[in-house]
Amino acid sequence: MLRAPEELRTVVESYLGEVAFAPELGLLEEAVRYPLESGGKRVRPVISLAVGEAVGAVAEHVLPAAAAVELVHTFSLVHDDLPALDDDDERRGRPSAHVAFGEATALLAGDALLAEAFRLALSYPTPMVGRELAQATLEMIGGQYRDVTGETADLASLHRLKTGALFSASVGVALWVAEVPEGDQPPWRAFGDELGLLFQIVDDLLDGDGYAEAHGVEETRRLADEAGARAQERLDVIPADTSVLAAIVADLAARTA
Repeated sequence: MLRAPEELRTVVESYLGEVAFAPELGLLEEAVRYPLESGGKRVRPVISLAVGEAVGAVAEHVLPAAAAVELVHTFSLVHDDLPALDDDDERRGRPSAHVAFGEATALLAGDALLAEAFRLALSYPTPMVGRELAQATLEMIGGQYRDVTGETADLASLHRLKTGALFSASVGVALWVAEVPEGDQPPWRAFGDELGLLFQIVDDLLDGDGYAEAHGVEETRRLADEAGARAQERLDVIPADTSVLAAIVADLAARTA
């Protein structure tokens, strides 16, 4: 039986709370866990688990890959908040990592999160989970570079890299863990490609920047509705029970925070 998104989120939270980090980190582990304990909807790992269950995998088997995606996402937030990048002193209602622990420790904590992500991704017999995550991470970094250097004229391309890559990887890692043949993956990947764009457009709508600043609120809402409809259309052609993923798409399209 497929589990609802909130049930899958509970599974993710439990796993992240118990994941064993490398003992070599020593006292740095407190700073590594700090951003993971800041909450968040865990959208990316929940998508991974939902895809895994939809293709017949046991969600718990997908957990290390799903958590790896979330660790990469968290690493990016820790580094993005640093004064050298976005210079944000608060994240999810509490001090950012660099405010709580100092810039040097936050930088190292972000590095550790990234390394731990690949340790988890490489725990599977197939190397494809790690390769999928590595490619997505490089794309995310490339998108962030475009952002900080002001190369923002092509918003769709920027967000496909900065945000979309990890959403696509959320789908991709689950397919590799579930041993879905590469020839059967394109419909799933087409769906994954739409998720990041949907998330980013709605995010910009809520924040009043990016798409909302460039196109206005009404047009941005229309773009979000279209992205949500495209994501649902991608699901409709997949020969599997994608009802949980459809619920995730609906939640992303309708979110208000």
